[in-house]
Amino acid sequence: MSGAGASAETGAAACAVAPVPAERGQREVFCGLTGIVWLHRKIQDAFFLVVGSRTCAHLLQSAAGVMIFAEPRFATAILGERDLAGLADANEELDRIVGRLLERRPEIRLLFLVGSCPSEVIKLDLARAAQRLGRVHAPRVRVLSYSGSGIETTFTQGEDACLAALVPEMPASAEPGLLVVGALAEIVEDQMRRLLDRIGVGPVAFLPPRRAGELPAIGPNTRFLLAQPFLSDTTMALERRGARRIAAPFPLGAEGTTLWLRSAGAAWGIPAAAVDAAVAPDRARAQAALAAKSTELADKSIFFFPDSQLEVPLARFLARELGMKPLEVGTPYLHRGLMAEELALLPAGVTPVESQDVEAGLDRARALRPDLTVCGLGLANPLEAEGFATKWSIELLFSPIQGYEQAADLAELFRRPLARRRRLAA
Repeated sequence: MSGAGASAETGAAACAVAPVPAERGQREVFCGLTGIVWLHRKIQDAFFLVVGSRTCAHLLQSAAGVMIFAEPRFATAILGERDLAGLADANEELDRIVGRLLERRPEIRLLFLVGSCPSEVIKLDLARAAQRLGRVHAPRVRVLSYSGSGIETTFTQGEDACLAALVPEMPASAEPGLLVVGALAEIVEDQMRRLLDRIGVGPVAFLPPRRAGELPAIGPNTRFLLAQPFLSDTTMALERRGARRIAAPFPLGAEGTTLWLRSAGAAWGIPAAAVDAAVAPDRARAQAALAAKSTELADKSIFFFPDSQLEVPLARFLARELGMKPLEVGTPYLHRGLMAEELALLPAGVTPVESQDVEAGLDRARALRPDLTVCGLGLANPLEAEGFATKWSIELLFSPIQGYEQAADLAELFRRPLARRRRLAA
């Protein structure tokens, strides 16, 4: 495939010569609290206690409705008017709630205090509260804090803030190893571990771990590979601990997964040809499955509203492996360093729009009339009412989409709304 050998230098050069337009208007994105919905499934003995209003509680209840059949490991400590006015000592109430929670749920080993608003708004310094409660409940429970505030974070930045909070807790080690960073479904994590082992890369660890007591060690001989594109704060935290990032596209689709694995192999001195030989059967299966999907997706146009920071890698995958035509690729924030390899692989003439103004974006989408529009829940229903076929961007976070085995499933997420639209029109 063309561009399969793109390097970090190529991507950096592409960024330098192709400025990314940025808009600064009204946005339509979920806040970072929603990251809890997939993070609480990943770290199996962690609990997320949101300190916020009833609005935050209703948001989590709605966003997590798909989890209704399992007892969740998150809750909201609701702040009342007296708390927000600074007339009550919210720290005392928080201590009481945490004590009762840990008594009721003795399996909890890691407790996150998640701010729904900046400390100036909720009248609580959650970082200090976490330190205090950590001393009270140590060594049985580790207590950390991060912000999921919609004022300070967008949809996927909640995961970034959570993982960044874990990095200072990771033990130090001088041993070499690879750290794969980003919350992945367990089935994807297992597949990636097998592929990396087969290539000869390792030892391999994952952040976040499945259990709080399994935090991987880190040091100057640790190399890390991002599995998600929205982890800029976590990247900086890891680099402050001495770890070094391996530049790579993201493992979406057969091509993206191959380039991701080649980058890991190169860091271990393994030639690309050896990596390709090791993964050839897996890649061939993925390519065959994608070929079947491309018959319905080729030449279909697609428009991305900004929501998840997955937009650029998805546009690359859909254009290069399925023949779709990205008309506009809106993204809430573009980290040019982390996205350099992806930008280099975008088709000519496709430029992301950073922090897209929602009204201007809607005007352009209405003028372009794409075959498929990727957007958040707040825009999907109004656009469907106008005759647009839409794909909820939130589903791309809840679904296993990375790696060879999931490549066809990822394509199916985009094929399905087009097929539904055809049935409705028949």
